[in-house]
Amino acid sequence: MEIYTLLREFADSWMLLFLFSFFTLVVIWAFRPGSSAVYEDTASIPFRHVDAPAPDEAEVTPAAHKEART
Repeated sequence: MEIYTLLREFADSWMLLFLFSFFTLVVIWAFRPGSSAVYEDTASIPFRHVDAPAPDEAEVTPAAHKEART
């Protein structure tokens, strides 16, 4: 049997089954019940301005920048 034919048969049967199983497991893992609890705390998002939106770049001075960071 040629190597191409052997690899083709493997890809058409077992590899297809493996990739379908892997895809199914990834989808199940992504939509599992506890996965959304990690993203509920939006305060942990970096560079999030809680009190006000970010000022325009023209309005930013070194002193204002220092106050915004604290």
